[in-house]
Amino acid sequence: MAVSKAKKITQVEALASELKGVSNGFVAQYGKLTVAQDDELRKSIRAAGAKYRVVKNTLAKRASEGTAFEEVAKALKGRSSIAYTEGDIVALAKALTKYAKDHPELTFKAGVVEGKQVDVKQIDVLASLPSKDELYSKLLFLLNAPATRLATALAGVGRKMAVVVDQGVKENKFKADEAATA
Repeated sequence: MAVSKAKKITQVEALASELKGVSNGFVAQYGKLTVAQDDELRKSIRAAGAKYRVVKNTLAKRASEGTAFEEVAKALKGRSSIAYTEGDIVALAKALTKYAKDHPELTFKAGVVEGKQVDVKQIDVLASLPSKDELYSKLLFLLNAPATRLATALAGVGRKMAVVVDQGVKENKFKADEAATA
């Protein structure tokens, strides 16, 4: 069933408005994905805080004019889909890479990270990076470690002093001092 020109125009305008504020995303080629596989892919992308659309190449080229995806869209051929996010690009890369490993029907064509075009190898490198939450936890650990070590060292001095005094009391080392003062 052919899509009317008016509907194509509205599709282009909708995609263009979504892509204008986005500088991170990936273009993929999907093969013979079943409906269940496509739903699974969309769920994993939504969980990463991103959006996913299957696009016609000519409409994607028109919609991407003046956006970060313009250069990537010029080379579109075959069945294309686009996943994009305003949030964590690493989470999206991880979700897509994991899905692509499980389903070879999905292959990457190119990507855009912070407005710059990246190739497939760089997408794999991006997917291997730790997520934002992992980076935050590592940073907090590194910031907290010196304070923890200092507190342990300071507590250790008092603890050792208490042990020495306790051993002196047990061995009656302080008896002579009491007799001299009396």
